Amino acid sequence: MKRTFFGLVLLVLAVVLSACGNSESEEKQANSEGSSEEATKSSDNLLEDIKANGELLIGTEGTYPPYTFHNEQDELTGFDVEIAREVAKRLGVEPVFKETKWDSMFAGLNSERFDMVANQVGITPERQEKYSFSEPYIQSSAVIVTHKDNKSITSFKDLSGVKTAQSMTSNFAKIAKENGADITSVEGFNESMQLLSSKRVEATVNDRLSVLDFKQQRPDAPVKIAARQDEASKSGLLFRQGNDELVEAVNQALNEMKEDGTYMEISEKWFGEDVSK
Repeated sequence: MKRTFFGLVLLVLAVVLSACGNSESEEKQANSEGSSEEATKSSDNLLEDIKANGELLIGTEGTYPPYTFHNEQDELTGFDVEIAREVAKRLGVEPVFKETKWDSMFAGLNSERFDMVANQVGITPERQEKYSFSEPYIQSSAVIVTHKDNKSITSFKDLSGVKTAQSMTSNFAKIAKENGADITSVEGFNESMQLLSSKRVEATVNDRLSVLDFKQQRPDAPVKIAARQDEASKSGLLFRQGNDELVEAVNQALNEMKEDGTYMEISEKWFGEDVSK
């Protein structure tokens, strides 16, 4: 009986000591994890975080020539891509491009997948209420593109009741809607041109420089510019609000690029002219 009693006592002590050891271990682990989380916790200054991490996360479409697309070697390139790379270089960090569809671009920025968007985002009062923009880095006008056989559309007023292919959250979709067009939603510029070439839509409102580049790359495509807006739209690099230090640093980089001729080199390479004016 005594042996049994002492055996039970020893067993209880072993269980208690084990539990204490586990609690102490768990507490140390929790403290360690807490310290780790504290160490990796980001600051309230996105620019400082970017420089500390050494990377600028950039949202872009990758399917919108000549601004952001893949060349024959499947390398991401284009006017916006080169501008963004140069900005990152002047911030002293590496550019990391994250490709996404146009209609997911703003959601990706909101969810902090990107620090900045470089994708010909037009500066509008509606967007300025929700986001911050850099100073404009390019200007271009909107055009109506139709099938080459179309003779009924010669002005923006002629879009009333006409089926057009548009990315739903783009400036060009807004212009088409304002002129009474019947919108067919597409994921990007290339799909618009495909639907237009096959006459599944009658028109698309899009960027003049993109259309000129498309015609240069595909001279046999059965499309034409039917009308052009007189007023040019301005595009800027896009940011979440509340990151004024980052926007200011990017604006400084853009201004330096214009002053030292780097911007003009990039502009002439892709368009043969200065597209900042």
